[in-house]
Amino acid sequence: MLDTKQFVWTLKYEAQGRSFIAAGSDTPHFSLNIRRDAQTVSVSILPKVPLTIQSFRLTAPYVFEKEDRIFVNGYQSWTDSLEYRPDGQMQELSKLTEFLVNRSPFRHSGMNKSGDLCFHAYPRKPGIFYGWSYGYVRRGGQVELFGSLSERSGYTTVTFDTNAGTVEISKDLEGVVFSRETALLELACISGSYDAAFDRYFERLGVTCAQQRRRTGYTTWYNYYGNVREEVVLRDLQSMRAVRNRVQVDCFQIDDGYQTAIGDWLSVDEKKFPSGMQKIADAIHDAGMLAGLWLAPFAGVKSSALYRVHPDWFICGVDGKPYKTGHNWGGFYSLDIYNPGVRGYLQHVFDVVLNVWGFDLVKLDFLYGACVLPLHGKSRGEVMCDAMDLIRELCGDKLILGCGVPLMPAFGKVDYCRIGSDISMRWKKQKHAIREEVSTPHAVCNTIFRRHLNGRAWMNDPDVFLLRDGNNKLSMEQRALLAEINSVFGSLLFVSDDVSTYTPEQMRVFASAFAPKQVEILCAEFTDEDDIFAEYTVNGAHKTLRFNVLTGERRQ
Repeated sequence: MLDTKQFVWTLKYEAQGRSFIAAGSDTPHFSLNIRRDAQTVSVSILPKVPLTIQSFRLTAPYVFEKEDRIFVNGYQSWTDSLEYRPDGQMQELSKLTEFLVNRSPFRHSGMNKSGDLCFHAYPRKPGIFYGWSYGYVRRGGQVELFGSLSERSGYTTVTFDTNAGTVEISKDLEGVVFSRETALLELACISGSYDAAFDRYFERLGVTCAQQRRRTGYTTWYNYYGNVREEVVLRDLQSMRAVRNRVQVDCFQIDDGYQTAIGDWLSVDEKKFPSGMQKIADAIHDAGMLAGLWLAPFAGVKSSALYRVHPDWFICGVDGKPYKTGHNWGGFYSLDIYNPGVRGYLQHVFDVVLNVWGFDLVKLDFLYGACVLPLHGKSRGEVMCDAMDLIRELCGDKLILGCGVPLMPAFGKVDYCRIGSDISMRWKKQKHAIREEVSTPHAVCNTIFRRHLNGRAWMNDPDVFLLRDGNNKLSMEQRALLAEINSVFGSLLFVSDDVSTYTPEQMRVFASAFAPKQVEILCAEFTDEDDIFAEYTVNGAHKTLRFNVLTGERRQ
């Protein structure tokens, strides 16, 4: 195990109009307090004058072995997150995308603001792996985990460099002026078996999973997308209701498309939903299911009434102009959560959705938009922590499904959370234009390699599986494989099908995936470049699974 005393710190900062590299822990501009014990490093700064920190990092030597596997946690829900061999390379990111995001005239389009590319450099050579908040080195069944205990001061980056033989811990402190004593970093270094190490980490975090219940259900998105309509919803609701005597179905969720514009969540499209959303929620309850509704609470487009009436509520860039925080829906903007008007507006929205319309669960999407930029002297990490505190406060004891959210600020704040990208209607190798792209192989990797969050931070949502024949390019073998992976590794299992069209074989796979089960994961890893092997028990019965992640083919 790495000795925390091996960490060497470096700090570059700016004070009184000049840049400096700290030569010791007590300078004319600040004092640095570093505390260490066997498993923790804590760092706080006491400024003597106002200052900004350009970079702060801890670096320690680390001996990597050939058989080691390195896990790095992607920036948010959709970002690719998996184990690598020490001589491997992070999944390739398009150089064109990097150019478009950071240097081209299109950099203001909102492209890839969902990822970290606009504030973190991407490594383009083998042997360098970075992730956010925590990461680990696994040797067989034992892991050495390096994890932040708080992201409120700023996001923590964990970088493993097998070429230099180092572990580096750094902080994203952009936008913060330090003028009072502040905790910069609290890092835990934990060794043990895979599950024991993560149990200990979440114990140190003081985070517990709000829900311990596996749920099943339906969502409109992966069949109708934004074209969802009341008559289709009621038809599929009746189909789900009809199978509830044979299959456990807990939830029925309406996704994007019911509202007149992104941002105008209480303005229902009367042509699509002439009866209104309260009647839909009532119908779902009459069918014996929890009613779920999708919102992107921080997002708004220019055509929305919200943006037209309150443009001053939205985040602006350093030039004072509105700042696009994503390219979806032709480009969207995000609300400044510190604006009192915004908080009052959000309180009203959630009060109507949850208490007037009567929805039991809200899927809250594109949450990362709150912290694309540092705001009001706060780092991105602090902004996201505050945003998730606000969301939990506004939703009370209703169920929250988080999505598109930087993970650690949401630990313990949501009941369920997406831990991978959206699936696609094909199982094919992607070119990784962006790390948050829609991709079934990408989603499957995250489902397996972020399994440690399930039951600790929240209950994992691996995204849907689809069994229908129409509007679906997956083979039946691939559909059944995805259903099995989600059922074994996930805890929120949704389909987007009209189940009345299922063949007997499709109904068998559906019922098997939704069936209550007790699962224990014994191991899951790449056995070669593209094949994954998993060993687990289901209701005490020993099982194994081997498949090619790029093709969706089972291996013998």
